[in-house]
Amino acid sequence: MIVMTSEHPFGSNLVAMVTPMNSDGSLDEPSLHRLLDHLLAGGCDGIVVAGTAGEAPTLTDIESSWLIRTVATRVAGQARVIAGVGTYDTASSIDRARRAQDAGADGLLLVCPYYSRPTQAGIVAHCTVVADATELPVMLYDVPVRTGLAIEAATLIELAAHPNILAVKDAKGDLFEASSVMARTSLAYYCGIDELNLPYLAIGAAGVVSVVGNVVAEQNFHLIRAVREGDLEAARAIHTSLLPFTDAVMRTSQGAIMAKAALAEIGIITDSAVRLPLLPPPPEHRRRIVDALAVTA
Repeated sequence: MIVMTSEHPFGSNLVAMVTPMNSDGSLDEPSLHRLLDHLLAGGCDGIVVAGTAGEAPTLTDIESSWLIRTVATRVAGQARVIAGVGTYDTASSIDRARRAQDAGADGLLLVCPYYSRPTQAGIVAHCTVVADATELPVMLYDVPVRTGLAIEAATLIELAAHPNILAVKDAKGDLFEASSVMARTSLAYYCGIDELNLPYLAIGAAGVVSVVGNVVAEQNFHLIRAVREGDLEAARAIHTSLLPFTDAVMRTSQGAIMAKAALAEIGIITDSAVRLPLLPPPPEHRRRIVDALAVTA
């Protein structure tokens, strides 16, 4: 087993884990255990459960708590377990945060409230009361393409003063803003855009929260290590080797759909089933996964 060492409470080589499901939509526990073993063997030291890639909007509260508890029990201290708890409803997010803590989560992933489109002051109020609800460290999730609203730099700087808010999963893609916030706060940045893992690491990100990492956690491990060791040539080589697979997963259809298709193709999960409104990939998309796997180092 590859071991990624990180002093940060969230780790470095994080995976936005998919939620294995059977063809009838029920949760697939045997596949979940195989997936966790695969991630740990690949050097994953942080597992995000019930996030976007885990199809969080279609999971019930009971399913989310079961997933968190099952993952926490299985990894047993070998990796941090970060639970996605954010919604557009503050009271619901607080309840989910407390449930996640009770289920054994090591940290929380808190997305910017979506659909409601609050003011920046509303984002601060929302994140503050959720962070106050438990003793767990919080990673903010800034993903305006999904939420319709970005967390502005000034808001991130203000939230960084909260003792429980320690990190940002940045899916905004603004490298200059990320550098500026890192320079002015102690927030640890994690790349939330697999296409940009190398650039984020190069400007000082603490790690990645990766969808493609469901399949290639080991390559992400070596990418992070190469950047840490200052071996830019090796880091570029790994980045380049991952381009076909990253393109197939992240730019063909939708991340959860394509990551599940890839995991099923290599036999880690039994079925690539997703829940509506997501649909399984058509044959031409599945062929892209097969072709990309064939050339991925």
